[in-house]
Amino acid sequence: MQGSPAPNEHETVGAYALGILDDAEATAFEAHLATCEWCAQQLDELAGMEPMLAALADLPGTGTPALGESLSARPSPRVVEKLVDEVAERRARKRRRNFYMVAAAGALIVSGPFVAVAASGGGDEGGGGSGTNQTLAANPAKEAFDKSSDKIMATDPTTQVTATVALEKKLWGTEIVSELKNVKGPQKCSLVAVGKNGERETVNSWSVPGEGYGLPDAKTDKAKQPLYVQGGAAFAPNEIDHFQFITFDGELLVEVDA
Repeated sequence: MQGSPAPNEHETVGAYALGILDDAEATAFEAHLATCEWCAQQLDELAGMEPMLAALADLPGTGTPALGESLSARPSPRVVEKLVDEVAERRARKRRRNFYMVAAAGALIVSGPFVAVAASGGGDEGGGGSGTNQTLAANPAKEAFDKSSDKIMATDPTTQVTATVALEKKLWGTEIVSELKNVKGPQKCSLVAVGKNGERETVNSWSVPGEGYGLPDAKTDKAKQPLYVQGGAAFAPNEIDHFQFITFDGELLVEVDA
């Protein structure tokens, strides 16, 4: 080693060897490394010591002369102490940054379900009010259903499930939006489009919670609201014979003729 190096840039060699510098720090150090023979020599000497330094950085009481002397005579114990201390501090800062990033992401995840609940609740929350004093997220499926002028409806006499199917012709086939009422849960369901040629296509599938959907005598306003589900089929509208709403157990809830 030659001379007495300045502490800030030269002592970054340990963190660089461990790969714990961020992009900006690593770029700055590489520019310094290109003109610093001392740092290049230290980086060469530190090759292979990364796991040992990283382990020491996580141990309590690191940076003592005994630890430095037990590592190696090259580089000097004092250099090792500084490197271990610097690595420990940088790793601690990195952990704090990661914690704040995870906390921020967690806040976004927690806020998501509230929007989803508002969207599925529809525009009428009951309680005698008109709902105009509430800010609710849009329900794209309900909006598409309301805009459609081509709708067909049927009620099954046994299950009492009512389904209204809205169709819109697309270049790729048919967009299908369904409104379901009087659906009890819990159960899993799917909508199947049956073509005039006998072919069957699953349009979409969904889960019904225990409280159900579209039940006029339900205890909660949410369960009184119909369910809107949106999907598509490769059939053109005039190629569809009928629709079947069935459970995953094979029970037919309601059939709607096209």
